[in-house]
Amino acid sequence: MVDVTEREMDNPTFRSDTVLSDVHLHCPNKRHLMVRLNAVGQPVFLSYFKFLWNTEDLAPEKHVEEVTTGREHQYRSGDELCDKDRSNLKKERELISEGVEALLDDDGDLEVVRRPRSASDLEAEDLLRDIVCPVILMKGREDAFEDEERECACSDVVKIEHTMATPLEDVGKQVWRAAFLLADYILFKRDTFRCCSVLELGGGTGITSIIMGTVAKRVYCTDVGEDLLAMCEQNVALNKHLMEPGGGEVKVKELDWLKDEFCTDPEVPYSWSEEEIADLHDHCSVIMAADVFYDDDLTDALFRTLHRITHNLRNSCTVYLALEKRLNFTLRHMDVTCEAYSHFRNNLNDLENLQDRKIKYTVEPIKADFCQFLIYERIEQL
Repeated sequence: MVDVTEREMDNPTFRSDTVLSDVHLHCPNKRHLMVRLNAVGQPVFLSYFKFLWNTEDLAPEKHVEEVTTGREHQYRSGDELCDKDRSNLKKERELISEGVEALLDDDGDLEVVRRPRSASDLEAEDLLRDIVCPVILMKGREDAFEDEERECACSDVVKIEHTMATPLEDVGKQVWRAAFLLADYILFKRDTFRCCSVLELGGGTGITSIIMGTVAKRVYCTDVGEDLLAMCEQNVALNKHLMEPGGGEVKVKELDWLKDEFCTDPEVPYSWSEEEIADLHDHCSVIMAADVFYDDDLTDALFRTLHRITHNLRNSCTVYLALEKRLNFTLRHMDVTCEAYSHFRNNLNDLENLQDRKIKYTVEPIKADFCQFLIYERIEQL
């Protein structure tokens, strides 16, 4: 519920059960909760992700960062941080970084450090990351992103539209950890991908293609669904300032793994031209996909698409696959398993063992111990 009267349109009262869609309907001019509602009525957020170019201090601060800031990923601002909040936050960081015993009160009882209400008034040296503040924009306005471009058109921030939760068929609208992991690897191996022509399968919000676009010559970011592809294209437009210095280009295209051919119908949004298909086949040297292995049928379809495309490439190609192993308890096994990952590995083994006179596939693992350039939790299952 949202308490809103006609004279309080700009100052609504939010309760614990506030529904964001209600906020959008009653207060379309509020600019600190969400970007818009997408075609199916899901709240769409705009998040800023900052590059951590100075990674020398990242490793020792990683644990501190996860506890003091990673769990405080919230979308609110405005309340000043009182002196006690600031003192408690500093104590918490000192406890974690120095490994000392927990503070006790005068009676010897555990003194729980209270979580601060806001971090908007912290000194700059105390901030481990920028506060993320999504904004509301009017859907359909052509100048919707003018304010954001003025505020954050810098070379070390990626801006991504995304949703927080979706049904299974719309999971591409969320930002997943494996996309961050693959983006980190691209930034770590920038020289490897410089001036390459790249194809991404299941690009989703486009964050990995955008990062690749900062170093590669051309990236074809592909997925299915006009609403998702429109979101991806919006994200590419939001981050054009990152790709312009290197002359990189990201093209958003439809590529359905359940179909055997590229869509070339000019009446269909995000279809391919014959020139683009020829360019892909003649120059593509890198294919990538992140967190697309969650459904067995789609995994089978992706490997068929991968086999078909690589067979038509003029040059040799390297495929980078990133994923998170998601463990689940199943009644069928009465145990914790990771069936989606097992199915992925079976397909990967079949591809490597494929007897093909024209092409040979070699599989090599990459250890996820390279530098971290984006803030996310790099868990063991990645």
